[in-house]
Amino acid sequence: MSKRPTGERLRYLEAGINDVGNAYLGFDIGDRATSTLDYRVTGRIAGGDGYSDFQDDGFRGFISPTLRWSDDQTSFTLLANYSHIDEIHGGGSFLPYVGTVVPASFGRIRRDFNPTEPDLDTYEREQGSIGYELEHKLTDDLIVRQNARYSAADVKEVQLYPFGYVSAEELFRVNFGHDTTVSTFLIDNQVEWRTRGLFAEHTILAGVDYKYFNIDQVQSSAYWMDPATPINVVNPVYGVPQSPRVSYLNQDLTQEQIGTYIQDQIRFGGGWLVTLNGRYDWVSTEVHDRPNFYSPPGFLGAPAKSDAGEASGRAGIAYTLANGLTPYASAATYFNPVIGATLEGDLFQPETGQQYEFGFKYAPRFLDAIITASWFDLTRQNVLTANPANINFQVQTGEVTSHGFEIEAKANVTEQLRVTAAFTALDLEITKDNDASIVGKQPFVVPEVMASAFADYTFRGNALDGVSIGAGVRYYGSSWADQQNTLKVPDVTLFDARIGYDWGDWGIDLNVTNIFDEKYVASCQGADVCSYGEGRVVKLKSHVAW
Repeated sequence: MSKRPTGERLRYLEAGINDVGNAYLGFDIGDRATSTLDYRVTGRIAGGDGYSDFQDDGFRGFISPTLRWSDDQTSFTLLANYSHIDEIHGGGSFLPYVGTVVPASFGRIRRDFNPTEPDLDTYEREQGSIGYELEHKLTDDLIVRQNARYSAADVKEVQLYPFGYVSAEELFRVNFGHDTTVSTFLIDNQVEWRTRGLFAEHTILAGVDYKYFNIDQVQSSAYWMDPATPINVVNPVYGVPQSPRVSYLNQDLTQEQIGTYIQDQIRFGGGWLVTLNGRYDWVSTEVHDRPNFYSPPGFLGAPAKSDAGEASGRAGIAYTLANGLTPYASAATYFNPVIGATLEGDLFQPETGQQYEFGFKYAPRFLDAIITASWFDLTRQNVLTANPANINFQVQTGEVTSHGFEIEAKANVTEQLRVTAAFTALDLEITKDNDASIVGKQPFVVPEVMASAFADYTFRGNALDGVSIGAGVRYYGSSWADQQNTLKVPDVTLFDARIGYDWGDWGIDLNVTNIFDEKYVASCQGADVCSYGEGRVVKLKSHVAW
């Protein structure tokens, strides 16, 4: 999220390091240059080792300058961003169910085991964006806005990752690489009009937006021609010569979308709020598959195009009671174009969905707190999931339904004690799909239950003045590892803690997550694609403002 200029003097510096020597330095500087011009510059550089064998974050950095010119009627904000990443992948993912969730004949694969080839592995990304936000008040009740942004990215990646066993202790490896450039442009034009009638106040928002997305990519692998050498998980040997990768995808894909929308927020009766909005989108996707290694002789490339359009909208109602309780209810539909194509080259269909929700927001008058709770029923069509036959591609699941309950509470119990807690329970089901065997099953990856709680206490007015301590717990319920619901990932409970000290504009914090270094699998996307959860992480950071 871009940080905007505030018009106030800001001088902030932060540095930190974790227990494997990965360090960072960040800054946030802003001020008022003239009576109408404000600026802010935020940046960060980081690098160091990771928690897996050979993992190296190398260099990570970004800088984000912003300028804002404003007077009584007009505000113009210029936002820019540049980031660069150069690193070697870590391990801990793309691992088989047997050997992670359940033991294999040799036990379990080490969490810090890295199946890649460190001399070949690389991930480099350069990314930049520039844009603006323009707002002009025609009157106190009539405002026009235009927001625009252009961004571009260049990514080069090589990674060897496993995909199942070839023997009792050896993992098959895929030698994968890609060279990708992405460019996007977005512009949104809108008008806001506030009007007051005899019985209600209206805030009407209407606009037109345009989105452009282009991805030019070449993906390569040694999977089909001459697979990468396997690797022993007990006694790994690195540096073995690998077969060259060959391209299996050489593609240029462009998607354009135009949307029109209108919304009315209606306030009446001393506490009622009704929100009505509607939107219509037109989207056009065009892909050009160029010759790759497997193309037949004389192949010049095959273009494909798809067009779609659909209406979506939302209706919501809420009422704020005198005691701070605001119950609400809403119904909504959505339309979300999806980028990409299947293994067979068919363009993905847009994702659509319908959601019904009701709940409440409660800000009690007797306590500095906010409590939110909701029950929802969400149906999604054309949901993207990993292709079980080839994890370099995705497929679309016909329809998934989700019923769930969420509650979250934040409270400053006293001036010294802050408490947060959250709980989520989900009931998910695949209700339509071309594969009839998974209809009625639950999607993999997503836990059915999640919960967390954290308390933070700051000492005041005694010898420990400025010292703060905190502790928390996170619970992730079980999830399925496969679409057939035959393999399950067990639940896990993790504990976190922190201690800090603030003295005026200076402070220092020590944070520890997963204190007891619980070894667990976070999720699986099939029997051969499981990922370990993060182990114990110790982070020390300090900051100063002046």
